[in-house]
Amino acid sequence: MPQINGFMTSSERAVPWWRHALRWGMIALGVVIAAHTSKGIHYNGTDSLGPHGLGTLAIVVLVLSFFNIVIKPLLILFALPFVLLTLGFGLLVINALLFWWAGNGLIPGFHVDGFWPAFWGALVVSIMSVLANRWLGRRRFIASTRGLGGRAPGSPAARRDDDVIDV
Repeated sequence: MPQINGFMTSSERAVPWWRHALRWGMIALGVVIAAHTSKGIHYNGTDSLGPHGLGTLAIVVLVLSFFNIVIKPLLILFALPFVLLTLGFGLLVINALLFWWAGNGLIPGFHVDGFWPAFWGALVVSIMSVLANRWLGRRRFIASTRGLGGRAPGSPAARRDDDVIDV
């Protein structure tokens, strides 16, 4: 297992392209389910984005993925007290706001009529994303303290000098 400074290299963490495609397909299915179970979420293919709204769905998935990668972490950082105070419920509110923003004229052919339909859509897409991650497996970043001077918590070396504070 090649490691650089105790961390796994990017080649070990590479995820096959088909996993991303399946995960995006599951998110698109979540948008379709949300649109069919809520009167406030609409998508169509009349805006020259392909038949039956498939082009619109592809753009929605790409925009929601971009929001989750770039904008959502910043919103969570700024709203951290709210998220902690609501015991994580604030994350659903952030997801709903991002879903609402995507459906408020940002993507042609995709419309979300208000906050509560956006909340429902974000909840359905989140559930589909969790199912996709469980079904496809999710690789996590793995760090190792070997070679970095760190000691395992139960090792004899850690027990010998655990009462000394190094500054």
